[in-house]
Amino acid sequence: MIVLLDNGHGGLINGEYQTPGKRSPVWDDGSQLFEGEFNRSIVARIVESLTSLTIPYVVIAPEVRDVKLATRVKRANEIQDSSCFYLSIHSNAGGGNGAEFFTSPGETTSDKIATIFGEEYKKTFPQRKLRADYSDRDLDKEASFKVLKETRMPAVLTENFFMDNEEECQEILMTKQGRDLIAEFHVNAILRAKSEIFAE
Repeated sequence: MIVLLDNGHGGLINGEYQTPGKRSPVWDDGSQLFEGEFNRSIVARIVESLTSLTIPYVVIAPEVRDVKLATRVKRANEIQDSSCFYLSIHSNAGGGNGAEFFTSPGETTSDKIATIFGEEYKKTFPQRKLRADYSDRDLDKEASFKVLKETRMPAVLTENFFMDNEEECQEILMTKQGRDLIAEFHVNAILRAKSEIFAE
């Protein structure tokens, strides 16, 4: 199994954020979250764990600049084989709380993988909201995001808490402990996907 890790959006270059929008408000203490930095922080933690576990991975967008979605999809599809899946890491916005997990429309292997991610999230954050859609009997939400719809392998996009929710942003998204826990449930889900979905 090869995990294709997509750290969504750009990062910070010389203190300048590379993606318009995609940031928290400036809080009263002057702090602010840039989503692309958060995404890269989580992916870096996942990479460290996968390396120690000898699980193969590819970081789809290692650049700090914002890599176009079409380029991300192209890179993934060039790697594609029968034993890989695409994992796109994000933080949410728009008012709300908790986490949610997206796949492309229709019933696919992606749904099974997303369910594992949702279950591991609830084990790690039992008191936090799981924003699920059980209308098709599983917990993922469906969306026609380019990285979900146009990749040729199972693909899951995780939205980890809300950066415009001050409590979640400052207590989880901007803390080492919160980021460690977010990375932890992703790694636990990857291990389950390896044994339950991609087992030889």
